[in-house]
Amino acid sequence: MQTPRLPDWAIYATVVAALVIAAVSRRETSDAPEAPPPIPGQEGGVIGAASVFDPAIVIRTPVSGAVGGTAFSVSKSGVWLTARHAVDGCKKVALMVKADHGVVADVHNGPGDVAVLTTLGGAPGIPLALSGPLHVGERGFHPGYPQGQAGEVSSRLIGRQTLVLRWQKRLRGAHAEQVVAWAETGRTDKLAGDLAGLSGAPVLDGNGYVVGMTLAEAPRRARLYTATPETLAKALRRLHLEPRAGDAAAPVPFTTDNYGRMSDGLRRDLQIAPVRCVG
Repeated sequence: MQTPRLPDWAIYATVVAALVIAAVSRRETSDAPEAPPPIPGQEGGVIGAASVFDPAIVIRTPVSGAVGGTAFSVSKSGVWLTARHAVDGCKKVALMVKADHGVVADVHNGPGDVAVLTTLGGAPGIPLALSGPLHVGERGFHPGYPQGQAGEVSSRLIGRQTLVLRWQKRLRGAHAEQVVAWAETGRTDKLAGDLAGLSGAPVLDGNGYVVGMTLAEAPRRARLYTATPETLAKALRRLHLEPRAGDAAAPVPFTTDNYGRMSDGLRRDLQIAPVRCVG
């Protein structure tokens, strides 16, 4: 009995398949491993120092005086911090202690978009933590006066960026500085729209210490940009206004459950106040 003979095409197909399998099995595999999942509810790595390789974003600052801004006390002797663009061009600046009553403040321009305000006495300062490291993923809380009304925002730290501020009033051209970027994670109930007026608000960590100052937002990206701890420390050091022991109140821990209530307390004690152009 004669064994059936395979057709030539089947033999050629088998040989080609064997050669392909052998070639593939000998090929080097160097694919990158799958990216790790996001860090759930815990701090990540320490953010690095400022670098020319930090990503950049352009923000147009609001016209000063249109909405005003937020200032916060760092010393009971009458030292406050706010965003420079919130008071730029004002002939006279006031910290509003009541709806119709303000305290006139002297303005001292610091580095970047930072301004230091001084008054004759003030509320106990919010304690500062401007020398410790910041971690990717850590929570931040921004209590102040968005849209001219009491409100607050919570966020998660992303990393350093270069912020290019395009001034809309007295200062001409653009100004670039290193900032810290945060992703918005929550805000005051029924607070919708942009956060104009939050410029100058402190950024508090979970322990209630100031680790930055809110400068600008990118609404479409749900991002907040804040002055670095180094910039704030430099502004105070330049004017010899660094807080002394006893100038600040005890820190109040902030969480996602209590940050609205804790923010109300800081505003009630006038440790955070709206700042306005009054002339």
